Amino acid sequence: MAMIGYVLKRILMVLVGYLVAVLVGLIAVVVIYAILSALPNAPGYFELMEFTPVAVLVVPPLAMFVYFLTIILTGMQTLVFALIAEFFSLRSFWLHMLFGAAAAAAGFMLIWPDAADDPERWADTGIIAAAGLVAGLVYWLIAGRDAGFRRPLIKALPRNV
Repeated sequence: MAMIGYVLKRILMVLVGYLVAVLVGLIAVVVIYAILSALPNAPGYFELMEFTPVAVLVVPPLAMFVYFLTIILTGMQTLVFALIAEFFSLRSFWLHMLFGAAAAAAGFMLIWPDAADDPERWADTGIIAAAGLVAGLVYWLIAGRDAGFRRPLIKALPRNV
């Protein structure tokens, strides 16, 4: 019975970690575009992307739409990565960051299929992947540090024994 409770706890941690990581990843996209638009000789496109999130803040239904669209676009690959990490007890923060970047880039490719062929979208793909790195780190902080459905078999003995 304790094992079932532990697995349910891990499933809840994975879900919460994913939902928070998606939110932080979306914030990271805005921050990255804002930083890039402040660079000298930055394309005007970056300035447009810096102010687009204001519309999301002003219209809450739009914010919910963007959040849920991101969950739909990244959900399947993130589930696969989370199951791999949990099954093999992978706890490396670098690995979770790599998984986050891959999931974010794959989600972007789902919404913009010709992004790999369009040189103008390469910067967007890189920005989305960088935001995925941040999201992967947040996921690791919440759920990835203790990844693994299997609990340790041997508990550490007290030092005084």
